[in-house]
Amino acid sequence: MADQPKDHPEIRHGAQSLPAVTVDSYNEEVRDEEGFVGDRANSRAFRGILEEWRERLREVGADPLEDESEEISRKKLDEILAEGEPEAAGLIHGVVEEFAQELAGVVRRFRRRKGWKSAERIVVGGGMRQSRIGELAIGRATVLLKGDGADVTLVPIRHHPDEAGLIGAVQLAPSWIFAGHDGIVAIDIGGSNIRAGIVLFNRKKAKDLSAAAVWKFELWQHRGEEPAPSRDDAVARLADMTNKLIQRAAKEKLSLAPFIGVGCPGQIEADGGISTGGQNLPGNWESSRFNLPASLRAAIPEIGDHETMVIMHNDAVVQGLSQAPFMQDVEGWGVLTIGTGLGNAYFTNRAPG
Repeated sequence: MADQPKDHPEIRHGAQSLPAVTVDSYNEEVRDEEGFVGDRANSRAFRGILEEWRERLREVGADPLEDESEEISRKKLDEILAEGEPEAAGLIHGVVEEFAQELAGVVRRFRRRKGWKSAERIVVGGGMRQSRIGELAIGRATVLLKGDGADVTLVPIRHHPDEAGLIGAVQLAPSWIFAGHDGIVAIDIGGSNIRAGIVLFNRKKAKDLSAAAVWKFELWQHRGEEPAPSRDDAVARLADMTNKLIQRAAKEKLSLAPFIGVGCPGQIEADGGISTGGQNLPGNWESSRFNLPASLRAAIPEIGDHETMVIMHNDAVVQGLSQAPFMQDVEGWGVLTIGTGLGNAYFTNRAPG
């Protein structure tokens, strides 16, 4: 179900060759005897470690976090770590340490795989990155890896996680998109949230797109909604969010390119289908009868006076692409996104052409 304009046959969903990088791998499902390795270093794993420690403490006395709900926000955990009672802060510190050990173990497993062996730097994104506890876990995991002799550094993704998955979409766009336009529409689909935004190129500040920034975005937290939204509900909601943003941009006299860049979980096929990895999304997104790019083009057939082009890639790839302008001092680098799952991608920088 090809959905790209015939005059741009080189544009493909899930492409390996992109303007700035080669996508060597993504969405790798690394397993061992205990299951998926990535399950040990996602948001649920962190919560599991925290609740396990709270339960242990309840068995011998009081839970130092007994006044807090089971689902304590990361912001609250940051506050407890920085200013809480010593025992409560010590609990959080211990959880961060254990999670860092798991994250370091996941990195070791990835670095055994072809391509990842030569990674000089690994960018860590996703929701965990926006908290101090997440940053500490990233830093501690780096120390553990280097202590074992691994020549690799883990770095928090530069942009706020709410924006990185949108900003990276500019790296999916063909070069003609940038002529005479201020920005594009970008969409970031996740297992908990869906975001739509307008990303401005700001090429007068930086030709390499390092100054690209989110102008406006809308967030929909679909996880936990009752009743659970269907796939059709999600697409309709997404189209509505996107159309509202396009209208706002028009009122502000912004010239949007007729292009929508989409990051979505899973293995993205050249025709825009999702073959695997969409299990955390609302409804069945892996159906052979469903094509998100085609659905978006049907809902948003034109931007300005031109036919809409939609390009989709894996969400970890797109989030990682936001870091591409800042990774030119290394040859190969990876990204891990810590969220509902653990996304991953590995890139090799392409020589400027």
